[in-house]
Amino acid sequence: MHTKLVASLAAATVSAFLVAGCSDDTSDMPMDGHSMGSSNSASASSQADASVEFNDADVMFARMMYPHHAQAVEMAAMVQGRTDNSDVVALASAIEAAQQPEMDRMTAWLAEWGQPAPSADMGEMSGMDHSSGMGMMSQQDMDALTALSGAAFDRQWLTMMIEHHTGAIEMANVEIVDGSNPEAQEMARTIVATQQQEIDTMQQLLG
Repeated sequence: MHTKLVASLAAATVSAFLVAGCSDDTSDMPMDGHSMGSSNSASASSQADASVEFNDADVMFARMMYPHHAQAVEMAAMVQGRTDNSDVVALASAIEAAQQPEMDRMTAWLAEWGQPAPSADMGEMSGMDHSSGMGMMSQQDMDALTALSGAAFDRQWLTMMIEHHTGAIEMANVEIVDGSNPEAQEMARTIVATQQQEIDTMQQLLG
């Protein structure tokens, strides 16, 4: 039952990402040299304006969610060779499939907004006032997880990822309320929905 649940969740995550990816394609298309109908042109222009609109909350969201995602992807990679639990393996794959593309998108946003590129350095987050309660793991936590395998690894990985996801949801909710960029706010809503589903699944796996 757990395997079916996680497989269904993974499929939903990938489907949501594909839909989001398709919706984002038009905003990246060059405008010059293309003949479009007036309605298409207006729509594309509106999307272009939306991508440029941003405030400090949007910048903070992208800069802080990037290293947060980077740690989640790192934790997902740890599953390889440390567990044969198909539920944990499927969850790790779903997390990496969703979060790596989001990291790429946040990097693109910051470039569009004329902001410095994000860093995967976890130390940058620890120096920010907003870093407390974000579910980030210390290097000691990561080292301890690396040393585990089998059932002990599964339980610790699930416990840590639940805490990590909870922090991401808190950060995303701040962006939803305080941000102004429609694309960033849409990503934040996706993060809340997807990661809450994954938390529910992980809590069931823990029993």
